[in-house]
Amino acid sequence: MSIASLSTAPPSVSELMSRAREIAAIVRARAEQTEAERRVAADVFEHMREAEFFRILQPRAYGGFEYGFEVAMQVAIIVGAGCGSSGWVCSFAIMHQWLAASFPAKAQDEFWADRGAIGMGSYAPVGKAVAVDGGYRISGLWSFTSGCDNAQWFFLGGMVPPADNAGPPKPGFFLIPCTDGRIDDNWHTMGLIGTGSKNIVATDLFVPAHRTVMFADLLTGSSPGSRVHNAPLYRQPLLAVFPFCLIAPVLGMAEGALAEFLDMAKVRSTRGAVAGGNNRMAEFGTIQQRVAEATASIEAVRLLMFRDLEQTYDTAACGGEATVDMRMRNRLDQAFCMRLLLQAVDALFTATGGQGIFKDKLLQRVWRDAHAAATHVSLNWDAVSTMYGQYVLGLEPKGQY
Repeated sequence: MSIASLSTAPPSVSELMSRAREIAAIVRARAEQTEAERRVAADVFEHMREAEFFRILQPRAYGGFEYGFEVAMQVAIIVGAGCGSSGWVCSFAIMHQWLAASFPAKAQDEFWADRGAIGMGSYAPVGKAVAVDGGYRISGLWSFTSGCDNAQWFFLGGMVPPADNAGPPKPGFFLIPCTDGRIDDNWHTMGLIGTGSKNIVATDLFVPAHRTVMFADLLTGSSPGSRVHNAPLYRQPLLAVFPFCLIAPVLGMAEGALAEFLDMAKVRSTRGAVAGGNNRMAEFGTIQQRVAEATASIEAVRLLMFRDLEQTYDTAACGGEATVDMRMRNRLDQAFCMRLLLQAVDALFTATGGQGIFKDKLLQRVWRDAHAAATHVSLNWDAVSTMYGQYVLGLEPKGQY
């Protein structure tokens, strides 16, 4: 099905969830293949497109639904329960429609000349740029560009100089067609293997000025796109909402792992000759405790994530600006959510026993994927908790919020 043939009337949220469950079954069946190929296959990605997931955060002016991050995260959770890598790529593809909507109108017109266009990105401002007539010339190597094989555009972080090159550059995003960059296939990892988060390389590439947006504007919800679109969706601060797009697929992984563990523990008897041989796993107190720990951790993440998303949206909808207090609270919650999810996954994996280490088992893949996701700098507990502590103690916080 082509994007042109998709319905003009938005599907209901319940219909999107039903479609997400169908996709979850597909990606789970192909999880080993996704790891072997180190990317989400083109036909699987096309299934996600046909399910209209990528229109959830897309502006109505360009054929989207403007449903909001709560709906987007529900989809990512469900798909992530089937396959962590597929859920990760799906989540990025959805949320980058919001990022595209943050650019100036001319850039959005170019991006959505194809209403089904998808952008993927690398956020660290490692790109070097020089201001020239009409824009910039950029060069650099950008890492961790998840889903880059499935994209038509790249968002590349870089240091954006003033027009006259006279002052210090400031961090922002450059938007380029994927044909202007080169994919360097360096993605050989222990987790999130199927995300294809490869390097992007560009050398002395011209980027017009309208295809840039500054981090400072994104962090306060005052991007150029916030003045193009009336919906409060586009007036939310970047880091108050975006890192939850990383949490959502990991939450799905943990939920999928818990369901798998329960199915296994209810019927399996242990084989150990030393401790508990031939006893039902469900009868062990330690197994019961691990199930309770994982369940409580998962539920706590759901409550924190959807509360923060709801309050951030409501603030924008009322015409207010998200305070530093709120933005800091969200950043702390995001990092703590990841910590709780690792706690849940570790509790289940360590209680699984030897049967859990085989490569065809979901639990070992979830364990690897979740730990790989936790290395993302936006969710690093030490960095984010230190930043929060500095803020509430009256010091200058060092970090992004």
